[in-house]
Amino acid sequence: MANSRQKNRSNIEGTIVVTAAVQTATADHAASFMDQAAEICASIDTQAVERIAAGLADVRARGGRLFVLGVGGSAANASHAVNDFRKLCDIETYAPTDNVSELTARTNDEGWETVFAAWLRTSRVNEKDAILVFSVGGGNAEHNVSMNLVSALKEAKSRDCSVFGVVGRDGGYTAEVADAVVVVPTVDEKHITPHTEAFQAVVWHCLVSHPALQTQDTKW
Repeated sequence: MANSRQKNRSNIEGTIVVTAAVQTATADHAASFMDQAAEICASIDTQAVERIAAGLADVRARGGRLFVLGVGGSAANASHAVNDFRKLCDIETYAPTDNVSELTARTNDEGWETVFAAWLRTSRVNEKDAILVFSVGGGNAEHNVSMNLVSALKEAKSRDCSVFGVVGRDGGYTAEVADAVVVVPTVDEKHITPHTEAFQAVVWHCLVSHPALQTQDTKW
């Protein structure tokens, strides 16, 4: 009986210790994550943001369209950005991932690697238009990563489109071919994806509120 009570007490004490450790780790994580976000904010290449703003203003002035490309969480960001560039900046903007029927049909029939390039061809992208890439890695042909983005950028460059991007890591293929690109600084290898996708939103919201681009006030 005594052994049983002692064992239960040990289990309870162990649970308390583990719970306290988890709470401490959780509190430390939140503070650390926000500190890292602040560090990224302070390190962002603002001149690259300005170059993208100027480039997008030129696209609008020449009657061009903007195509926003992204996969996964970046695709969700692309959809949101389409709304903002259309509504707040009066730029004709599209995201291929918003058309689920065409996206899945092309993926099924032609393959995932060419889905964006084919979409751009059908849209007859030209020298008036621009591509904006949201991606954690930016695409990498050598390592066969995000080849849909690589193929799309090759198609866009062959048609003399402007290319912009907000990407992470070393920027990948996007950084190699872009006219202007923001590379979200890596401050913690474990958080590259959440930080990059979060700062895609920071940068595009900076762009749509930029005086060179914004034509419509937000409601709030």
